[in-house]
Amino acid sequence: MGPDFEMEKAAMAAGKARVAGVDEVGRGPLAGPVTAAAVVLDPACIPEGLNDSKQLSIKKRIYLADLLKDCAEISIAHASVEEIEQHNILRASHIAMCRALAGLPHPPDHVLIDGSMIPHGLNVSAQPVVKGDTRCLSISAASIVAKICRDRLMVDLAQQHPGYGWETNMGYGSKSHMSALQNLGPTPHHRRTFKPVHNMLYQDKNLRS
Repeated sequence: MGPDFEMEKAAMAAGKARVAGVDEVGRGPLAGPVTAAAVVLDPACIPEGLNDSKQLSIKKRIYLADLLKDCAEISIAHASVEEIEQHNILRASHIAMCRALAGLPHPPDHVLIDGSMIPHGLNVSAQPVVKGDTRCLSISAASIVAKICRDRLMVDLAQQHPGYGWETNMGYGSKSHMSALQNLGPTPHHRRTFKPVHNMLYQDKNLRS
């Protein structure tokens, strides 16, 4: 059973006219920003086939993202590698989520957030939804839009920093990425607080001293 629109309907029945779904991608990679999307679906025009972006093919994700651009309100935002290192990945994810919500053309009355926590400082009615991208259509839509955006960003960064395979691994710690990190060293886009990158830097420092 895929996601449905029941949580949105319940919020609307309680007087919350504009319900946004929010999700992020990129918490696990060793490189690149974390990206969040906020989506307000039109109940009269919801594309068929919305689901957790991880369960969809690239072709299907692109197709659905294009449909969503025409029939939903969308906002996408990032938290930078510097912000990930300054705070932590969870806090940076929440910063990106709040930015995405703030970027919507009209403020939502209620927010459905993927995960178990409501971002600190979010001044709007909100509900965390564990595994929301598989349960709630608005969050599914957000997961698709965020994934497409971040993947394209990593492909662009791969052209600037060839050799790490970001055009296929999207910054995750694949075998080829780890090998390149060992041979080429980290770029400014690597998350130095993440253990594999930190350990490599620390090891390299020890070897030189």
